[in-house]
Amino acid sequence: MDFWQRYRAIDTRDTRFDGQFFTAVRSTGIYCRPSCPARTPKAANVTFYETSAAAHEAGYRACKRCLPEAVPGTPAWNVRQDIAGRAMRLINDGVINRDGVEGLASRLGYSARQLNRILSQELGAGPLSLARASRAQTARTLLVSTPMKIVDIAFAAGFSSVRQFNETIGEVFAMTPTALRATARHHRPPAGTASTALTLNLPVREPFDPGVFAFLAVRAIPGIETGSATSYGRTLRLPHGDAAFHVEYDGGTRPGAPAKLTLTVDAVDLRDLSALLSRVRRLFDLDADPLAVDNVLAADPRLAASVAAYPGIRLPGAVDPHELLVRAMIGQQITVAAARTALTELAAAGSASHTPSDGLDRMFPTAAEIAANGRNFLRGPQRRIDSLLAAAERMASGELDFGYGDDLPGLHEKLLPVPGVGPWTVGYAAMRILGSPDIFLANDAAVRNGVRRLAPEDGPGDARSADFLELSPWRSYATMHLWRAAATKPSPSAHSNPSTPSPLKATP
Repeated sequence: MDFWQRYRAIDTRDTRFDGQFFTAVRSTGIYCRPSCPARTPKAANVTFYETSAAAHEAGYRACKRCLPEAVPGTPAWNVRQDIAGRAMRLINDGVINRDGVEGLASRLGYSARQLNRILSQELGAGPLSLARASRAQTARTLLVSTPMKIVDIAFAAGFSSVRQFNETIGEVFAMTPTALRATARHHRPPAGTASTALTLNLPVREPFDPGVFAFLAVRAIPGIETGSATSYGRTLRLPHGDAAFHVEYDGGTRPGAPAKLTLTVDAVDLRDLSALLSRVRRLFDLDADPLAVDNVLAADPRLAASVAAYPGIRLPGAVDPHELLVRAMIGQQITVAAARTALTELAAAGSASHTPSDGLDRMFPTAAEIAANGRNFLRGPQRRIDSLLAAAERMASGELDFGYGDDLPGLHEKLLPVPGVGPWTVGYAAMRILGSPDIFLANDAAVRNGVRRLAPEDGPGDARSADFLELSPWRSYATMHLWRAAATKPSPSAHSNPSTPSPLKATP
């Protein structure tokens, strides 16, 4: 977007762009979200920034009226596969908090000095400033949504000391932590709520299609995951220990009621809380721009009806990249039900959770556990088992390492040489690990079935064989619509169940 496109967005207070850029006003010294209800400033006084960190680096403070930190993040970090996008995915996952700038730079293949120069040029702020802004956003969320002690919030958000936490909150929000908490006291749980069970509201752009819950539910592994059409929970490993969480969806009973997603953190080491929040947001694709996606997809006659029926469809993410590869390798070329059975058997190779919660009492097996014990639990062709065990051994040794900081070419380079991994597996991994929005799995059986279901038989000759290039850069979302169509049982009723898996559906 150029200056005047962004200026029109703030003049119309367009909520679609909240979190995607920030508006700084020289005459007031504050920065706002695009939908801020304050009077539109004169264009001559406005500067737009890609990140809140850049606005803060330029000497602006956050608006107390619109709270620009209380918004979904930008989808740009998944759309763009450059160093800036890769770095932001890792910063949001807490890499700087754990490994410092040197650790972040090492993962990206640059020196700390080079990385600082690149990010300052691309985003207007260096890695430390970007991490500081991420901590401030996490801290604000915890202050207004939980009864946690302020000292606990400081360390949970990634600050190294309470003094640093107080200074940052004061500089960014021009308020003390106590005053910031008081601005939303009525939104917090009662003081008697157990501190080990944190409950947070997750910001999301409308519209939000809850079909992502059904997608996860039909793939849920008993003991590790639980799911329904409106809820999902699971255990997972984070850098400092085991964690467990549940997400509930409440779209309201009235037509047009806003989506409400509530995250309950049942157990987590406070040092991992910011990483958990980031991974949950990625899992449910909460930083997507659904209107931008739907506007493009709805122009295709093959998808128009599906987009109208399911506006705001989301791209399911992954909370553990290595686990996702195992699931993809097991699930390729078999049905969802068969993959779930195989994964349930493999789960016995894992360990019990140190933090059991509401029927979630196991952890997905680590790569080392699969390499050591997986042969006792895996069934199927010997070649496939051998490939999976070999991949697990390489992940366990660190020889095969990939994650949120990779780009699409890098992921191809790392995964394609692995025996048992082909283009479909890499594409699926890119969709769910990187959040790549422009993957089209043309050879996927369910995609082909979805095209047959949605494309009219008397349509253009290539309607069922095209690769949907005209829908770029949102073809991953087109894939989700096609998978949904393939999984929906044909019915004359307009209320057929979209979560019912078809035996032809083969996505893990």
